[in-house]
Amino acid sequence: MRLPVLYWERKVSAVRSLEEVLVDWEAVIGLEIHAELTTLETKMFCNCKLEFGADPNTHTCPVCLGLPGALPVPNRAAIESIVLAGLATNCDIEKRSMFYRKNYMYPDMPKNFQTTQGSVAFCMRGHLDLDVDGPAAKERYQLDKLAVGDERENIVRTDSGYRAHVGITRIHMEEDAGKMVHLGGGEGRIAGATHSLVDYNRAGTPLIELVTEPDLRTPEEARLFMQKLRQIYLAIGISDCSMEEGSLRCDGNVSLRRRGAKEFGTKTELKNMNSFKNLHDGLAYEICRQAEVLEEGGQIYQETRHWDPSQKRTIVMRVKETADDYRLFPEPDLAPYDLSDEFIESVRAKLPELPEQKAARFAQDFALSAYDARHLVEHRETAAFFEACMELAGKDATTLSKPIANLIINDVTAYLNANEGVVLADTQFTPARALELVRLLADDTISSKQAKEVFAAVMEEGLDPAAIVEARGMKQVSDTGAIEAVVDGVLAANPDKVEQYKGGKTGLIGFFVGQCMKEMKGQGNPKVINELLAKKLS
Repeated sequence: MRLPVLYWERKVSAVRSLEEVLVDWEAVIGLEIHAELTTLETKMFCNCKLEFGADPNTHTCPVCLGLPGALPVPNRAAIESIVLAGLATNCDIEKRSMFYRKNYMYPDMPKNFQTTQGSVAFCMRGHLDLDVDGPAAKERYQLDKLAVGDERENIVRTDSGYRAHVGITRIHMEEDAGKMVHLGGGEGRIAGATHSLVDYNRAGTPLIELVTEPDLRTPEEARLFMQKLRQIYLAIGISDCSMEEGSLRCDGNVSLRRRGAKEFGTKTELKNMNSFKNLHDGLAYEICRQAEVLEEGGQIYQETRHWDPSQKRTIVMRVKETADDYRLFPEPDLAPYDLSDEFIESVRAKLPELPEQKAARFAQDFALSAYDARHLVEHRETAAFFEACMELAGKDATTLSKPIANLIINDVTAYLNANEGVVLADTQFTPARALELVRLLADDTISSKQAKEVFAAVMEEGLDPAAIVEARGMKQVSDTGAIEAVVDGVLAANPDKVEQYKGGKTGLIGFFVGQCMKEMKGQGNPKVINELLAKKLS
């Protein structure tokens, strides 16, 4: 019998950071990622239409409502989609598998069981490799003690971070449950609600669940895995992967063990993480909470917890069910499924270029760094925009690829993030205007600071970059003679600072550059100004 341990439910104090906790403890993380096959037209076992946002209970029938005598018929297109997902994630495709009844009493599934697959699913034994770099790599314990190329457990050290190999146990097919709406409570949750409503439109929606091996060790790795999987699902076109609408969601399982220990600790499950940030922050909190409990002599219970982003803490939902609780048994109304070699190969032929393959091609064809290429393909629209720019650039593609990549990764991405819901293709910024902007920057017509101003003006006014530069008188002065006269004047006006510079206060170079730019009303070429100052102050 479980006794209440209210002491351990207090909010974790900020005494120790995640990085400090991971010095003593190793986190073992596994993910269960659910994706609705929203690009299909009908549900998994009936002909009811799939439509997000439809009036409640308008897309239901005797099959998805579980009425007596109604028989399910598998959706062939859904089977194709899960096989496509398996091939894209390096899974073995099982030729023979079957469906089971997963029994539970809850009103979101009117027939009181969910049709799902068991231990043998359509897709088994896959993997994805994650490139972890920059700040994300800092969460990995003692990474700096590895030399480039060194291996440790499932990671290999790289120039900018490390590459992690993450196993995939399986991807299985199941049907989604209906949607519960809790009313009368403070936060839309069942706790405190006065009554609940249920919409069965979603019941029976084809859903695939990917289960990872417990190979993840940091919240950043978990976040990156889910991001990469989302990119793959979007590329192969099986789901819209909308985390806001619930068509992509994630459960995170996490436990702790002392550094050097081999046995797993008791895990908790964070349910229905609906954003990458929530997944990271929820796991980070839970790691710190478990460490605090264990270090003070407490016990971790196998339970399902809810992440509350407003309070930045996890809250107990229920004691975790086990497989026995679900009373799984073979679905008597569905025969075992047999996939032929011909069927599998026909699906394989539909595989498009995957994000990782596209990034490798960008790096090879356009001389981009792996970092730039990977960030360009994070979103389909930025990858397509870059390709359109390179096609327009023609023989100059390799020369302009780096500045175009910088423009997209920094300015374009920042604009899209700040204007949620805006589609790049619907803005005033076209590939032709992007090329014109980077050419103006490359030939020193404008400075990098001015380029950002021109980009913002293009988005707002819809004019070509050259027209904006001309209208605003933004052309840089690069004439050496004209700039040298200004430099001489600034140095003559500040003899004391010249002496200080020559005495070792080299940081004053910024002061001299600023004075020169002020004299030239911001239109002097900073590169030429710096070169002349360095020459005259040497």
